[in-house]
Amino acid sequence: MEEQKKNSYDPNEDIVDRMWKRSKNSINLFLVISNVLVFFAVTLTGGTESTRHMIDSGAAYAPLIAEGEYYRLFTSMFLHFGIQHLTNNMLLLLFLGDYLERAVGKFRYLVIYLGGGIIGNLCSYLHELFLIKTGKAPAVSAGASGAIFAAVGAMLVLLAFRKGKLEDLTFRRMAIMAGLSLMVGFQSSNVDNFAHLGGFFAGAFLMVVLYPGMEKIRKKEKRP
Repeated sequence: MEEQKKNSYDPNEDIVDRMWKRSKNSINLFLVISNVLVFFAVTLTGGTESTRHMIDSGAAYAPLIAEGEYYRLFTSMFLHFGIQHLTNNMLLLLFLGDYLERAVGKFRYLVIYLGGGIIGNLCSYLHELFLIKTGKAPAVSAGASGAIFAAVGAMLVLLAFRKGKLEDLTFRRMAIMAGLSLMVGFQSSNVDNFAHLGGFFAGAFLMVVLYPGMEKIRKKEKRP
């Protein structure tokens, strides 16, 4: 009961204060800190701008994944090329992830984030294999954006189930943000759009699967 009160929504409460109050119990904050710590570790041991060092650190690289290094589909989610790449992803994750974690709970949030991120990277890998067959040189990819787009897809589905509104978020706002983010990705170079799309649809699918169980628990908690 105390945990439910702590996570309850107060429209007058500042979002930063809300995250700070929950910081010790936040999976999302743990993920953000993990990404930042990995970034500094890679920076100190060779640099995040070095393609060779990023591959050595676990970035996704189709030829190596094809040889059996499947762990790269996971480790690449915690690597970023440069401080701007890290900052852009972590700012979005910090705020969006907080909403989603409070709405679905720690375990489901982790399933959506990690599951969606891995599926997004798998889609990127399969696309890379196709490009290699056409004679194109394989790319090195890394970043949390596939997992973040999984959170976006999951949030859109959740908002649709909740009649278009969750706290101060609306379906329209989220849809516009998702559409603009995907559009910017397709208009930019060096962006792994297949990881974005794969993560987005994976997150949406996982939310559809997880939602019925969430509703059963929510209805039980509402009973006197």
